[in-house]
Amino acid sequence: MKIIIAVSGASGVNLGTDFIKKLPTEIKKYIIISDNAKTVMQKEKNRFYLDDSDISASVASGSFKTDAMVVIPCSMNTLAKISCGISDTLTTRAASVMLKEGRKLLLAPREMPYSAIALENMLKLSRLGVIIAPPVAGYYSKPENLEQMSDFFIGKWFDLLGIDHNLFKRWGEENE
Repeated sequence: MKIIIAVSGASGVNLGTDFIKKLPTEIKKYIIISDNAKTVMQKEKNRFYLDDSDISASVASGSFKTDAMVVIPCSMNTLAKISCGISDTLTTRAASVMLKEGRKLLLAPREMPYSAIALENMLKLSRLGVIIAPPVAGYYSKPENLEQMSDFFIGKWFDLLGIDHNLFKRWGEENE
């Protein structure tokens, strides 16, 4: 499996980096990081760091086959650009490619509350098949700390992408 991971904005960057760290090693990772996120990320094996300003990178083409793309966290600016088809960065261009090619695209919006404009953009994208999956707590997993809460978010995103994991207790597992 090949996956594009874009980290936009500074708030919630740790969710993006944790997502990357917990991906199985056999998954090939192409990572796009915004200028604000660059200082947080460190290069690791089986990752390809791409410059968000390089819209000629491989992931900007529909002929470059990937299985999925995630934007974690997804700023409202990035969400709006994707919704309107603005492809002025590698992140937004790659998202546009995912849409046109009918490939899996998951956005994890990071702000709250959502404005009516943000909700309209999310609805529009959802109708186009984009998975809108903000980091929302599932308290049934009984997290005891922030790391376990983060694992829950990442596990839910993995579920949506078809990636096996054991990052949290599922509903009803406490009875098994």
